[in-house]
Amino acid sequence: MRILPALTALSLTTLGFVVTSPPALAGGGTPVKEPTAIGYGGAVATVDATATAVGLDVLRRGGNAVDAAVAAAATLGVTEPFSSGIGGGGFLVYYDARKRAVFTIDGRETAPATATDKYFIDPVDGLPYDFSEARVSGLSAGAPGTLATWEEALDRWGTRSLAASLRPAARVAEQGFEVDATFRQHVADNAAAFGQFTSSRELYLPGGAPPAVGTIQRNPDLAATYRLIAEKGTGVFYRGAVAGDIVGTVQHPPVAADPWGAWAYPIRPGVLTRADLAGYRLRFPAPTRSDYRGLTVYGMSTPSSGGTAVGEALNIIEAGLPTSATATDRLHYYLEASALAFADRNRYVGAYTDRPVLKKLISDRWGAQRACEIDRTKALVKPVAPGDLNGSGCATAIAGGAVEEGQSTTNLTVADRWGNVVEYTFTIEATGGNTMVVPGRGFLLNNELTDFNFAPTQGTAPDPNLPGPGKRPRSSMSPTIVLKDGKPFLALGSPGGATIITTVLQVLVNRLDLGMTLPEAMAAPRGSQRNSAGIQAEAAFRNQYGPVLTPLGHTFAADVAELGAATAIEFTRGGGFIATAEPTRRGGGAAAVVHPKR
Repeated sequence: MRILPALTALSLTTLGFVVTSPPALAGGGTPVKEPTAIGYGGAVATVDATATAVGLDVLRRGGNAVDAAVAAAATLGVTEPFSSGIGGGGFLVYYDARKRAVFTIDGRETAPATATDKYFIDPVDGLPYDFSEARVSGLSAGAPGTLATWEEALDRWGTRSLAASLRPAARVAEQGFEVDATFRQHVADNAAAFGQFTSSRELYLPGGAPPAVGTIQRNPDLAATYRLIAEKGTGVFYRGAVAGDIVGTVQHPPVAADPWGAWAYPIRPGVLTRADLAGYRLRFPAPTRSDYRGLTVYGMSTPSSGGTAVGEALNIIEAGLPTSATATDRLHYYLEASALAFADRNRYVGAYTDRPVLKKLISDRWGAQRACEIDRTKALVKPVAPGDLNGSGCATAIAGGAVEEGQSTTNLTVADRWGNVVEYTFTIEATGGNTMVVPGRGFLLNNELTDFNFAPTQGTAPDPNLPGPGKRPRSSMSPTIVLKDGKPFLALGSPGGATIITTVLQVLVNRLDLGMTLPEAMAAPRGSQRNSAGIQAEAAFRNQYGPVLTPLGHTFAADVAELGAATAIEFTRGGGFIATAEPTRRGGGAAAVVHPKR
C-alpha cells in the first residue's frame, strides 16, 4: 500500500516523512518498495513502504529503535489492517545496547474470564464448531494487547510519547493510501464475511465490491481513534469509550439486516466483558536462549512456541549434522529437525507449560536425544512421535495429533545508530481477523482465540493448548535476535501462522549453513515440514530440491503460492546494516537505512 501519488514534498513532511533519501520516492511522492538496503545510521524493514518511511523518519529525527518500531507498527495498522492493528496482539523482542541484554513483551490476547476448555464446543451437539463458524463470531475475539505493548515499550525504552508515535499513522488514515493488489485480494477473500456486518462492508466494500487497485482507501474513523488515544491515553481503549464499543461489538455483532452474500453459519455473540479489557496485563517473560555455531539465539517464550521450537530445531541440527554434510544433508536435517520440534511443540508447549519443561526442550542434551532419530540416508515416516521427557536415547512418548493456526500476521525489524534492536511480530490472526470492524472506530477485531485447540488433540495425554479463563492461546510467532560475541548479528521474523517457525528456521539455515547472503536467504524458495505426511512447499522449492529430497523418502503436499513474508537486519562491521524484506512474497516488502552506502 502507498500514500497518495498526488502528495507533494510539503504534504509528505506534514505526514512525518523526509523525502530526501530512501525509501526512494517516486516523482509524485510515493514511497517505492526496495527489498534490500545497505548502509549506516539505523535501519527499518517492514512489509509496507509507507510504514518503513514512517519508521525511517523517526530514526532520522533522533528517535531510537523502539520509537521507530511503534510508529511503523501504528502505520501498518492503517495500511495492513487485515494482518495487524490495535484490535490484536503480538510479541516484541528488544536488544538493549546499553545493558547488552535481551528483553521481551508478551502482548498476546487473553480469553474471557468465563472461558472454559469447552469454549469452542457447540452445546447443542457436543461437537467443536467449524473453524469459520468460530472465527466469524464474537467468540473468537480475545482482549487485545497491541496498544498496551506500544505504550509499555515506549515507556521502558523509547524517547517519544505514544501520542507522537500515533500521529503519522493517523494522518495516513485520514489522507488515504493507494490500494494495491494485495490489499484488494484480502478484501475479496473476506467479501462474504465482511458483507454480513454493516461496519465492515461500509469500510471495505464500497459500492458492494472490493476497492479497485489504484483507488484511495481512507479510514477517518481509525484516524479519529488514534487521535482520541493520543489525547486521552490507553485508558480510553481498555476502560473507556473504545472499550465499550469493543465489548458491544463482541456481545452484539453488527450484523446487517440485509447481508451482502450468503454465510453458512449463525453469527454467534461472544462473552468478552469490560472487566476482561480493564484487567488485561502484559507479561515480560525471559527470552528463550540457545547456542548455535558460536552464536546466541534469543526468541519468544510461551505463550509463543516460536522461541522454543526454533531453538530446539537448531540444537537438533547442530547435534546431528555430520561434519562432512553436503547441501542436501543440510536441507534434510532442516526438514527432519522441524518435524521433531513440531512433535514436541504440539505435545508439550502451551501458555502454562512449566519452566523446567521449556528449559529441557531447548537444551543441548534434548537436541542430541532427538537428533539420534535422524537417519542421514532416509527420511523419518511422518508424523513422528514426541520425545519422552522422562526417557533417554531415542525414547518417544504417545503420539499426538497435528495442530495449526491462522496465516495472517505482520512483522517488522528496526535497529538504530546506538545498537538497539526491535524484532516485533503482531497480528489479528486470520486475514481480516474475526471480520468485524468496531463501528465508528475503524479497526478490525482479532480472532486470536481460535488459536486454541477446540478439543483435545493429544489422545490420552493432556493437551496444553485448550481454552481457559484469562488464558493466552499458543502462538508460533518467532521474533528472533541473534548475537555474536554479545552484540547483534542478525534479527528476523515473519508472519505465516505455524509456518512462521519454519520460515525463521530456514532463513537461519540458509544464512548460517548454506552460505547464502541475507538477501539470498530471504529470497530463496521455502519448504515447511511441520510433522505432516508431506512437505508444504512453494513450487520453486519442490522443483529445485525435490530431485535430491525425494530419493531420501521426503514427500510433498500440494504446492502453496508462498510461505511467510519475513523481514530481517544483519549487522556488519563498523556499525553497518543490511536491511531486507521480501522481494515478491505478499507483494514485496520495503527496507531502508538512514545513510545509504554509496
